[in-house]
Amino acid sequence: MTIDWLDGFTIEVRIDDGKTAVISANREGLLSLAMQLTALADQVPGSHIHYDEYNSLEDGSSEMIIVRQQ
Repeated sequence: MTIDWLDGFTIEVRIDDGKTAVISANREGLLSLAMQLTALADQVPGSHIHYDEYNSLEDGSSEMIIVRQQ
């Protein structure tokens, strides 16, 4: 699966109150996520995308893994 990013994207993920995931992104970040989720939907169950501050998220962000279920 190809992971594409629009130029200038920013995405931050944080956990509030120890249980609420908050995803903050600019327009390019939201559109990039939308494209990636659409691509993931066409993959086999168990496929996933892993996001963290080392490969796509802003510094200090929490990790986020999105998994394609049945």
